[in-house]
Amino acid sequence: MAGQFTGFPPEAIAFFKQLARHNNREWFLVHKDVYERSCREPMKALVADLGPGLGPTKITRINRDIRFSSDRSPYRTYIAAGVRGNYVSLSADGLYVGTGMYKPEPATLQRLRAAIDSEASGRTLEKIVRSLRRKGYEVDTHDRVASAPRGYSADHARIDLLRMKDIFAGKRFAPQPWLSTPKALDRIRRVMTEIKPLGDWLRQHVASRQS
Repeated sequence: MAGQFTGFPPEAIAFFKQLARHNNREWFLVHKDVYERSCREPMKALVADLGPGLGPTKITRINRDIRFSSDRSPYRTYIAAGVRGNYVSLSADGLYVGTGMYKPEPATLQRLRAAIDSEASGRTLEKIVRSLRRKGYEVDTHDRVASAPRGYSADHARIDLLRMKDIFAGKRFAPQPWLSTPKALDRIRRVMTEIKPLGDWLRQHVASRQS
């Protein structure tokens, strides 16, 4: 039900700090009620309060898929929710809110680069990136090519953007007292409003072109 989010209690941050030190089944089972009460239930309330108009949502499970990973830790040390292209994550480091595109398939990456290359859409993205960075948002990529991507000149006006293999914008808030109050909802909504231009640009020029 909407109207229930009152912030993430301090126990949530403490839980993830301890989980990082004791990432095993025995410890987690003893403290599972803390996770449900202080982490998962508040995240569910937050998602509900963000409103049904934001579209489908997904909250991460605490269990990691370790079948193909060298890291055998069974549990994630964070909880996150995806809300119509936005990403909200809580961990021992605090709260992160962002949007963007994460490691797209080759065809989608080609569309992203074509949109960056285009004079009209590329300049629009430049303005969005400058505006977000002026407001204190991190705008970056999870990976980039060492030089110009194939088919693009190294002296392209937007070479820094073209080198990105994906793009995101967001802000991290270190643990602070307001995180455990209803004010957290207002902060999250404000971030989502301010980063919306990047999400809109991606939907218009990249994702909307998918077949």
